[in-house]
Amino acid sequence: MMTVVTSQNGTEIRRCLLLSGGEWIDGDGPAAPVLDKYSLRQVAEAPAASPAQIDAMIAAAEAAFRSDTLSPYERGEILDRAVTIVAREKESLAEIIQAESGFTRSDALGEVTRCMQTLSLSAEEARRLKGDIIPMSGAPNQARRMAFTMRVPLGVVLAVTPFNSPLNTVTHKVGPALAAGNAVVLKPASATPMTSCKLAEILVEAGVPKGLLSVLHGGGAVVQTAIADPKVRFIAFTGSTEVGRKIQAAAGLRRTQMELGSIAYTILCDDADLDRALPKIVSAGYRKAGQVCTSVQMLLVHASIMEKVTERMTALVRQVKFGDPRIDDTVTGPLISEGDAVRVESWIEEAVQKGATRHVGGPRQGTVVPPTLLSGVTDDMKLGCSEVFGPVVCLKPFEVFEEAIDMVNATPYGLATGIFTNRLSDALAAAKALEVGGVHINETSSSRIDLMPYGGSKDSGFGREGPHYAVQEMTEERIVTISN
Repeated sequence: MMTVVTSQNGTEIRRCLLLSGGEWIDGDGPAAPVLDKYSLRQVAEAPAASPAQIDAMIAAAEAAFRSDTLSPYERGEILDRAVTIVAREKESLAEIIQAESGFTRSDALGEVTRCMQTLSLSAEEARRLKGDIIPMSGAPNQARRMAFTMRVPLGVVLAVTPFNSPLNTVTHKVGPALAAGNAVVLKPASATPMTSCKLAEILVEAGVPKGLLSVLHGGGAVVQTAIADPKVRFIAFTGSTEVGRKIQAAAGLRRTQMELGSIAYTILCDDADLDRALPKIVSAGYRKAGQVCTSVQMLLVHASIMEKVTERMTALVRQVKFGDPRIDDTVTGPLISEGDAVRVESWIEEAVQKGATRHVGGPRQGTVVPPTLLSGVTDDMKLGCSEVFGPVVCLKPFEVFEEAIDMVNATPYGLATGIFTNRLSDALAAAKALEVGGVHINETSSSRIDLMPYGGSKDSGFGREGPHYAVQEMTEERIVTISN
């Protein structure tokens, strides 16, 4: 829920409240400003919760979980009603997303559409949550016993969500958690809290009982305070690998789901259909200003087609419109902060100074970094060894297929890789050899459908999103035996 307050200069801004025990309350901690990411005008503020408020919120969440009597069917009905309300609130949600994330209208509406799909999938999973029958009579001297498993909820789930998908990634954590019968404490990114407040309002209107959903604002200290409470039984986190390590260390033996950083690769083999591949690569590299863990950062190109690909990519990237996300044909809008835009620009300049070639790009304009295409990027440059999280694609040649596989596997990350080829043998070899959570044949690294499992390996994390898979993560299997 958001109230309207008047700032010192007389402009109206929204104040994001906490949701605790079914009540919207003001946070006792300092209020963090929320900026329009293009104009840098303040549009909201989010007061942090105090330690006492966090304790009360988690206690209320656990009490609500313990007293919850909703059947799986009823949980599904609530989530289905939420889909209808999201559809009704589509325009207001898109407006909020644009203001606090800097998304284009197309990307904001895409978030809303995908949120509806994720809620629908979560409703289905609520209704079909099940265990297995165990064939006890197949064991010696067990003919008079039968057994089955049940999937039971864990309790209080802490969902810590990122700025770069302020609605759908939040829904990917909250929807399955509620479908599984858990209580959820949601801590949205400090840069994008308004969307989460709006989603929480929708879920409350849809019928989520008091206490089963909470909203918490604040920074890293707030997260650590929440994790320190043993009543939190599962932590679902999307964010950087560095922060993920801290959360995992604090979680101890409790279960977690970590979707962390990446350097996303896509491979263009010598037989790739460039007419099909290159437009997809451009979209995957520059939409959302490249601020997606699977945005194409490194495009590995077979040496025999490197010149052709460089020429065609240069022409395509030059056509990518950038700037004000509220202009209809804008593709690349602002980064999440001016500091991030400065960092991305500095990485580009470092690469150029060390010998990389800039085929497309230009000076930063406030929070907007123009779509940039480079070649000659090496491992000793920041762009060659770290996740840029910006609108930058680097072209890199390879001679033989195995070399491309080795380049991907040499990084500490392993989230997703795309490969364009018409050779079934290369496609299957890549699927087996790539040390990543997802391999997408004739699609880019950013290919994602909300019903599929999504997650990484190595330093990109573990556990899987996607409602069916997330419900499995957020429940545990209990064996029940009956003797007669």
